[in-house]
Amino acid sequence: MKKLQYALMALAALPMAALAQTQANDTALTRTVVVEQEYTPHIMDATKVSALPQVEPLTVTKKDIEYAETPAPARQIPAEAMQPFAGQEKQAKATPGYVRLGYGNYGNLDTRADYRFTLSPRDQLQATFAMDGMDGTLDLPGGSGEWDSYYYHTTAALGYKHSFSRAELNVGGNFGLSNFNFMPLAVTGKQKFTSGGVHIGAASTSADMPLQFAVETNMLFYQRQNDLAGADAGETMARTKADVWGTLDGQQSIGVALGMDNVFYKNNLFDDYTSLTLTPHYDLRNEHWAFRAGVNVDLAFGFGKTFRISPDVEAQYTFADRYSIYAQAKGGKRQNDFRRLEAFNPYGLLPWQLDATYEQVNAALGVRIGTLNGIRVNLYGGYQNLKNDLFTLYLQTAPAISLMDTWNTDNLYAGAEVSYEYKDLVALTAHTVYRKWSADGEGDDIGVLYFKPEVEADIKLEVRPVSPLRVHIGFLKTTRTETNGLRMDPVDNLYAGADYNLFKGIAVYARLDNLLNKHYQYYPYIPAEGFNLVGGVSFRF
Repeated sequence: MKKLQYALMALAALPMAALAQTQANDTALTRTVVVEQEYTPHIMDATKVSALPQVEPLTVTKKDIEYAETPAPARQIPAEAMQPFAGQEKQAKATPGYVRLGYGNYGNLDTRADYRFTLSPRDQLQATFAMDGMDGTLDLPGGSGEWDSYYYHTTAALGYKHSFSRAELNVGGNFGLSNFNFMPLAVTGKQKFTSGGVHIGAASTSADMPLQFAVETNMLFYQRQNDLAGADAGETMARTKADVWGTLDGQQSIGVALGMDNVFYKNNLFDDYTSLTLTPHYDLRNEHWAFRAGVNVDLAFGFGKTFRISPDVEAQYTFADRYSIYAQAKGGKRQNDFRRLEAFNPYGLLPWQLDATYEQVNAALGVRIGTLNGIRVNLYGGYQNLKNDLFTLYLQTAPAISLMDTWNTDNLYAGAEVSYEYKDLVALTAHTVYRKWSADGEGDDIGVLYFKPEVEADIKLEVRPVSPLRVHIGFLKTTRTETNGLRMDPVDNLYAGADYNLFKGIAVYARLDNLLNKHYQYYPYIPAEGFNLVGGVSFRF
């Protein structure tokens, strides 16, 4: 491994998402609601971030995107919705400014501010700031004592968009900072992650152009302050994405997508590398069919598996407007860069460089059914194979060490989800999925599957008894895979919340989590909060 010297860039990346406005024709099956909701509450509680790979059924449709009232069911552990929540805030016309302030027990902090500057009909500038976290005492697993834990995550971002007659240009940046401490007896006392980058991108917006395109490039930096792989480990990445396609007729198109990462490291413990992905694809969409045929060709130079190939195929047939059957065979690479490692397990330490996780195949079959009275059903099943799947190995030593590593895994899964909605008054969603995991070789001996989900079930009811008030209650149940006769405690989370519009542009909200005060972990041996409450006020202006 060679030692590298370079300067990390201090500007931030990824532009702010533009306002989503989509309208489709109502049918007997779907009641469309135009939603302008730029400021969706998103609170990253460090003890409640998903550490497990998602297994998603195919989602293709012959209609335009529709924004409806139905809340999305949980599909991962924990679900992104399982955190302090400000409710579904929406109004007929989105205002340019938004501020949210909330606080709760365990020192839970929830702050966010957004403002969109409309410089001209073609130019928009948007600024965002958010800070969330906690500072409280948690009970360690097994009654082994208490932990004065804290975790604060701060982000700031700026994005600019200019609309041309047939294309769109966007530039921007962001900066992120995570400060937290480890559990008692850990190999190091605290950790700090610093991230940021700059972004520039362009995309076509006119459907009558012979060639459509979407391109972007990002310069990203990331630094981990304390780690087994060396103090102040730094990563700089040039990430480029491009997709170009042409329409053969009104229904068919052919194109190619490109993704390239050029990664450089600050110390001499990691190897620099270049990762390249090419995906040629053919698409067909008409009244009944949505079909895509492609292949992912992944190359690596400098570090990692040199050559991999996986399918990119999906098909859906819709008949009678309310019934559809679908199938997929998907795959692809997910780089285990520092950003993904923090999202997977911020408390995990990195002992050595990890190769990319590769989904060799995710094959699924399913059927969707809709009824005239607003009930929707989705039944599916499939098989997923993962090369170098991330997992956390906990070594019960003094000091305690929680290491991240990779292993080959696969799983068979079957799931069902049901939703029902009545106007804007009642919405009910229920989702469950069963997975049977296995690991290559001696994976069971080192606990690769210890935190993998076996059964996940989530049910949520939302009601609006009066116009300004919206209330929801739900229950999440997750059991873990048994390994060597041991099974991690299940997640039993009863949660509820409400938001109430006091005046025009002013609302109060409350979110209650873990109402049963159960003891469980989302990360190995990192305790989740007991019963916790976050409440606050939001302003639109």
